[in-house]
Amino acid sequence: MGDRVSHDQYGLGRTIAVEGDGEIAVLVDFGSRQVRITKPFAKLFKL
Repeated sequence: MGDRVSHDQYGLGRTIAVEGDGEIAVLVDFGSRQVRITKPFAKLFKL
């Protein structure tokens, strides 16, 4: 949690919650919205 990330569609954000030790999904705050991103995390990159 707290990692800075980049997503191809949503842009820059920060992880705020992790489900299943990061094996199921992460909740990312992109400023204007919060998005739950499920595995596989193909478009999500840790900065």
